[in-house]
Amino acid sequence: MKEIRRVFAYCRRYPSLASGMMICAVLATSFGIIYPIYAGKIVDEIFSVRRADDLLWMVGIVLASFFLRDFLNFVRLRFNNTFEQNVIFDIRTQLYDHLQRLPLAWYDDQASGDLMTRVSEDVTNMERVLIDGIEQGTIAVLQMLIVGGVLFYLNASLAAFVLLPIPLLIICATIYTKTSYRRQRVVRRATSAMNALLLDNLQGILQIKSFGRERRELEHFRQKATDLKVATLNGIWAWSYYSPGMSFLSSLGIVLVLLIGGREVLHGNPDFTAGKLVTFIFSVNLFYSPTERLHQLNQLFQAGRAAAERVFKILDTPAEPDAKGNQIRKLPPLAGTARRVEFCRVGFAYEANRPVLRDINLDVEPGKTIALVGPTGAGKSTIVGLIPRFYRASGGELRIDGVPVNDIALEELRDQIGIVSQEAFLFNATVRENLLFGKPDANDEDMRRALTAANALAFVEKLPQQLETRVGENGIKLSVGEKQRLSFARALLKDPPILILDEATASVDTATERLIQEALEHLLQNRTSFVIAHRLSTIQKADLICVVKHGEIIERGTHNELLAQDGLYAALCRAQTLGETAEQAFEHLGK
Repeated sequence: MKEIRRVFAYCRRYPSLASGMMICAVLATSFGIIYPIYAGKIVDEIFSVRRADDLLWMVGIVLASFFLRDFLNFVRLRFNNTFEQNVIFDIRTQLYDHLQRLPLAWYDDQASGDLMTRVSEDVTNMERVLIDGIEQGTIAVLQMLIVGGVLFYLNASLAAFVLLPIPLLIICATIYTKTSYRRQRVVRRATSAMNALLLDNLQGILQIKSFGRERRELEHFRQKATDLKVATLNGIWAWSYYSPGMSFLSSLGIVLVLLIGGREVLHGNPDFTAGKLVTFIFSVNLFYSPTERLHQLNQLFQAGRAAAERVFKILDTPAEPDAKGNQIRKLPPLAGTARRVEFCRVGFAYEANRPVLRDINLDVEPGKTIALVGPTGAGKSTIVGLIPRFYRASGGELRIDGVPVNDIALEELRDQIGIVSQEAFLFNATVRENLLFGKPDANDEDMRRALTAANALAFVEKLPQQLETRVGENGIKLSVGEKQRLSFARALLKDPPILILDEATASVDTATERLIQEALEHLLQNRTSFVIAHRLSTIQKADLICVVKHGEIIERGTHNELLAQDGLYAALCRAQTLGETAEQAFEHLGK
């Protein structure tokens, strides 16, 4: 129940909308009771004594009550819809904002399709509990109280019989509620599993077609869709017992009124006329009709509760801490164009007792280029990932210009760093918009310089709309090399003091790589750069080359110094002269 209490807390932001909605609901419910009262009056005072003169104004009152009831419902719906959309917006944006502030390690264990389901579908289900629960629940309770009061005013003893089915309704509702929540949780999980598979397959459609896996993936999807169908049907089947059963129990009240009230009229009871019986029958219908809404709200409530649990599970996940112990320290003013980076006995582990990095020591002077080489899984990307604090070092200390990275505000820290990874990612936007991601206030001349440096200007100018050309989802309209060069230009446009190239040239052909290397030589001179590369020919001019193996730096020096040592790096260079990649060389060397 704590999830529902947290959902209702969002109402406090819009007291005027909530109040207006509730006032309209109360008034509309009040006007709705006029109809059965005047129906009874018409039977007793018009039909019995045939007073046709009063019929018109009584019918007019009924018509006016209908108009006022429905007009107030119109106003209520306007309040309701505005309230509803505001709350959806608040929850959804809060959830998205929190998702952006969660650490990368958290995303390693999440499915993108599941997260999309939580942001879109689960938030909507939460909102329905919030808005519909308040509005419809209040209207239903008010209607039962008002109509119940009218029933006891007309005939207290007969009204008592009307209430006889209520205990049975409560017992059935309690039983259903205890089992429904579990079913709704299964439905939400099955929905997320299906959406996760769908997103994966849409993103990997090229691979599916290339390997001819359409039928097999269809079977996978059918299995997930079947799980969702079965889970949904389980809930529907339970509802098919519950809803008609509750309706039948509610109808027992009407049967009792017809039996007992009818006998009173037949026996000529002057205090209970045929008109009062008509009013009573209509009122009993009004009394029990909200119970159907309450049953539906119970179903909605359980679905919303399961959805809220999933949403709040994300919101309760700790975000990336801005600084250690909230002691934020500013970086000193930039002296020149680069910053100093120091690794002091740095260690790191993704899981306890399973270290990935051990005792990493590096002192990188401003403007120097450091190259990291080694087999896949050696820890190269983890080393550079610690600099922007994508992950926190579990031992030792990492400093930038003498300030511990853990003490620097994330926004300031990451503003100092530009990153180009092996898998270039472009947003489904224009070339211009993708470049401006690196520097929002850049002008056309800034973009031209960055594109020229990345050897991308020529192909951009050949695009149908040049900078205004949309590149498609993840840059699907561009080649791998073009995507990588745009990604490179985006990082260069940022003009950061620290640049990280994580196998940034691995996905481009040799000719393109050579052009990029030529363009970048002068740019890297006055920038602290970390370069991870498998093609050793691209890092020969680095100021320091570190060979990483099993999370440790086992060799370091310049290209010539490492060749002179005749160690692993020298062996790798000899292997690559035979046309092998670094990975193949490591395998053949048995290192």
